[in-house]
Amino acid sequence: MSRNPGRPLSPHLTIWKWGPHMAVSILHRATGVGLAIVAGLGFIWWLVAAASGPDAYATFYKVATSWFGYLVAIGLTWAFFQHLFSALRHFVMDIGAGYELKVNRAAAIAAMAGAVVVTVLIWAPILLSLSKGAN
Repeated sequence: MSRNPGRPLSPHLTIWKWGPHMAVSILHRATGVGLAIVAGLGFIWWLVAAASGPDAYATFYKVATSWFGYLVAIGLTWAFFQHLFSALRHFVMDIGAGYELKVNRAAAIAAMAGAVVVTVLIWAPILLSLSKGAN
């Protein structure tokens, strides 16, 4: 069997045209890992701080309510909804629907856009009230 040196033996990333379905799949994995690590460590820090006394909890609270803490919380909110909407998309596909190319593409885009929209809807009023309280 002769091998053509210009042709790969198996599909490779350079062959496939990137699409929303690929992006949402990668985001699903990344958000799952991110939620497990970042939210898990944050939850453990919160528990240890609460059990360690007022000074430790005050340190946790100061970091959690800083600009960096809000940035992490917004990121975790987006990651949660991205993971949720992607899982719902997969659930629909598991029951045998949504495999048509146009439907699959639209569902992938809706999952990504929905996560951003819900995150903005949740955090916009909070951030606006914080900015009004700072004035």
